[in-house]
Amino acid sequence: MSLVGNWSYPTAIKFGAGRIKELPEACAQAGMKKPLLVTDKGLAGLPITAAALDIMEAAGLGRGVFSEVDPNPNEKNLEAGVEAYKAGGHDGVIAFGGGSGLDLGKMVAFMAGQTRPVWDYEDIGDWWTRADADAIAPIVAVPTTAGTGSEVGRASVITNSETHVKKIIFHPKVLPAVVICDPELTVGMPKFITAGTGLDAFAHCVEAFSSPHYHPMSQGIALEGMKLVIDNLPRAYADGNDIDARANMMSAAAMGATAFQKGLGAIHAMSHPIGAVFGTHHGTTNAVCMPVVLDLNEPLIRDRFDLAASYLGIEGGYDGFRAFVQEFNDSFGIPRALSEMGVTADRIDELVAMALEDPSCGGNPVTLTTDNLKALFEGCL
Repeated sequence: MSLVGNWSYPTAIKFGAGRIKELPEACAQAGMKKPLLVTDKGLAGLPITAAALDIMEAAGLGRGVFSEVDPNPNEKNLEAGVEAYKAGGHDGVIAFGGGSGLDLGKMVAFMAGQTRPVWDYEDIGDWWTRADADAIAPIVAVPTTAGTGSEVGRASVITNSETHVKKIIFHPKVLPAVVICDPELTVGMPKFITAGTGLDAFAHCVEAFSSPHYHPMSQGIALEGMKLVIDNLPRAYADGNDIDARANMMSAAAMGATAFQKGLGAIHAMSHPIGAVFGTHHGTTNAVCMPVVLDLNEPLIRDRFDLAASYLGIEGGYDGFRAFVQEFNDSFGIPRALSEMGVTADRIDELVAMALEDPSCGGNPVTLTTDNLKALFEGCL
């Protein structure tokens, strides 16, 4: 089967190996003539980034680049990115990279024409209507990992550098106009990043599938996304050059982010503050938190996982799935405890308070409280 396609859901997606060469056409489709490529510090010096800039330059698009992006991007990175965008006279953004590059690139395009602070557009109620929609620059997204799915998202996660709280900034027009999903760009990922980002995609699908909200389309996407991760992450981890496995993981990442319109839950409510306070890798943190969260939610999700398990190739219904999750983590060398990632018990009360404020709380099957969240954090430590 040829793993190549042109999709229009949830936005225009050019999917397939080698399609980064279509970057100029994607920019033209989005209406850009002088884009700024936004990526993170780690990617800035790599061959895949140089190749993308070469493609831009050869097409007369220049080679404008901004790469002062931290692993958990913050408002200082954003201010510097907007300054670079304006100083260079750019008319759109190519968001290039993993979650941090994609999230910050989308926010540079969003904030370049706004007059209020970024925190005024947090994903609360209808705060997004405060933005001048006509001033949002066009975005082309090019993921280089298979995890966050931010390339098909209408929001970004930005960390407040003073409070160390992660905030979700939302606007419908932050959804990129065109996405290029080229699995060849993920071939160079180290094993631990392949695992961590892949398990992030898995967590998105598991939480969306578990969420009590009504969204049958997302439910179906979440189920197939879980299956793609289960079938392909071990292959991509074992052989980074397995392009079919890389392609299927790239699909799973986009599917997870599409599915979580239905909701996320305690896994993300916990991992957002942990990442903000301790600087841990987001997907790996999700993986560590998943077993204890499944235990909390078990009474309300058992029936649906009893049905899903056989499709996922797992025997034993919910119990088989729960056992599989721990074995899956272990197979990629994921720590069994947050303490192995530098998380300390003295900050638990602070983490609980931050988790209760996280928008992901609303999608958890079991209502989250101070007591059960404290038990979850202690269980993960």
